[in-house]
Amino acid sequence: MSSIHIYWDESHFWGLLITRALSAWGIPHRLVRGQEIADGALSGKLGDTPKLLIVPGGRAKGKADRLTARGMDAICQFVHDGGTYLGFCGGTGLALTGPYGLGLSPWTRRGYKNRLHHFLSGHVNVTLTQGNSLIPDDMKDALLPVWWPGRFAPKDDSVTVLARYGKPGPDFWVADINLSTLPKGTMADWENLYGIHLSPDFMDGLPCVTANDFGQGTVILSYAHLETPASPHANHWLQHILGKALGTTFDTGPVPAWDISARPTHWDDPILLSAQKAMEQIITTGTDHFLLFWRNPWLLGWRRGIPGAGINSLYSLICESVATEPNNDALEFWNRNRNRFKELMDLLVNGLTGYLLAERLAMTVFHSDPLAVSTEGLREQRRALFGIPPEPGGIHADLVALLEELYWRLSR
Repeated sequence: MSSIHIYWDESHFWGLLITRALSAWGIPHRLVRGQEIADGALSGKLGDTPKLLIVPGGRAKGKADRLTARGMDAICQFVHDGGTYLGFCGGTGLALTGPYGLGLSPWTRRGYKNRLHHFLSGHVNVTLTQGNSLIPDDMKDALLPVWWPGRFAPKDDSVTVLARYGKPGPDFWVADINLSTLPKGTMADWENLYGIHLSPDFMDGLPCVTANDFGQGTVILSYAHLETPASPHANHWLQHILGKALGTTFDTGPVPAWDISARPTHWDDPILLSAQKAMEQIITTGTDHFLLFWRNPWLLGWRRGIPGAGINSLYSLICESVATEPNNDALEFWNRNRNRFKELMDLLVNGLTGYLLAERLAMTVFHSDPLAVSTEGLREQRRALFGIPPEPGGIHADLVALLEELYWRLSR
């Protein structure tokens, strides 16, 4: 029996983070799909009525589409009747008021006029609201990770701000620029010379984590990823929130570090293993040609415009699948879909290798002949492989859909 359900659809890489954290801490949980929620999963139709629904990162619109109106109503009813909703990033966006939103919080999402301001990642110092029961007594301030966060648009005072952004931490990036490597004054010089504002100082004082009541329930929304591996302050706070939601306490230390490439093999399916090796070769091609790099053992970095997030999520889902011993349900699903997966994977590998090398060529010849490699041609290659952000698409979307279904079945 599990008191925690995790809404799995459209969570991609981010669903693995929270699943891995709870598994490492030995906390029972269940992955649920949008259709299951619509059919009554949150009211006990699967045999266990949860106290907490966690909605990981991912695209809010995609999550809403999978839920349908019935599923969205079911979540609202669950919280209204006393349940707790914990959303991270895209899960936060889903809970807000507005298009594709559940309206669990009266606040809305605020967009970015400068698109580069959305591409913020790494740890950031935050100030915490003292005296709130959702914040551990031993936390006075914190260093929390954000991975390309959205922003709140405050509407009224019924929402409590639990944390506000402060100054960037030592591993903070704007797009593909590591701020710690820039000489002091560089960003100010760029703004004066080129009119380009990259500084994350606009974040200072803005809400990062909030809480509000909804009926008898509680809504906790965080643009900080408290489930990030080996992030002590974030992990400690997440354990405290989980304890409050479940009426217990957890104190088992930070989430262990995650080395995706070092995951063991418990399912030696030849097609999955071949896909794993193919993705590793693609990543090697990207790193050899200055397009990709490992920021840490679980997170790729990439040059602006390269579909690094999609590559990261696909590789992670494959690695975590082969690291899980299959059950009969997963084997039956895979036997029906493995050939289709192989066909799609072969198409992606061939197309993605060519695309990355074309991007590398474009970099090389840019200063001598900037029109030699068509920008529109590169965009079309990327569209066929990954779609056009922020909408997912292309071959990658079909592959990830199969892998998400597979991993959901592996988890049962």
